[in-house]
Amino acid sequence: MLQVCLNGGRGPGDAAGVPMSPVAMAEAAAAAVAAGADEVHVHPRTPCGSDTLSPRVLADTLTAIRAAVGGDVPVGVTTGARAEPDPVRRLARVRSWTVLPDRATVAWHEPGAEALATALLDRGVAVDAVLRQGTDGPARFLRSSPAPRVPRVLAEAASEEAALALLATLARSPHGRPVLLHGRDGAAWPLFRLARRLGLAARTGLEDTLLLPDGTPARSNAQLVSAALAEPAAATVSS
Repeated sequence: MLQVCLNGGRGPGDAAGVPMSPVAMAEAAAAAVAAGADEVHVHPRTPCGSDTLSPRVLADTLTAIRAAVGGDVPVGVTTGARAEPDPVRRLARVRSWTVLPDRATVAWHEPGAEALATALLDRGVAVDAVLRQGTDGPARFLRSSPAPRVPRVLAEAASEEAALALLATLARSPHGRPVLLHGRDGAAWPLFRLARRLGLAARTGLEDTLLLPDGTPARSNAQLVSAALAEPAAATVSS
């Protein structure tokens, strides 16, 4: 499974192809799906470019993307603290959504993760538990009450070695879950190849990397998806 992560915290100052408006996100999503992406992950933005959990902006973004990619392609969103730092207000925002995503990421190292995940699951939204290497998120997740209901883990690491250590920690969970493994910037392509070698779900997109595997700047999310599908799996893990 290949997910495209359209924008993340990046903006036009990072790369011209970073989509910011619902229309631009829909166009980028459609091109990425046409290139071979199976899922879409997006950070809805306010008109001034900030991450937001606004019900209106979320509805506009999801409606535009779904019209562009069709109803069979899952579309997920962020619930990160960058969009709303206060965990009480973040939870209230999610509960006020009128149009629901198919999936939503919940960062387990952020305050209020358990309540947020529970609210999403209760509303029928699949949760991707973001477990970041170097934080207390993995340990908190393994002992959290919503963990058995979470359908997938999104494991994030800064190197192949760190990724393998994180995966070993998750393997000790009594509630085995499918894993999507990824890294950012310099770790993006090495961890993409590692995920392929291990048979795990993977992702690419301008949220994670601005560069193609050969180091040249990527023009679009679709170009990154095409490059990802052409990448061989990692043969070995560097020491």
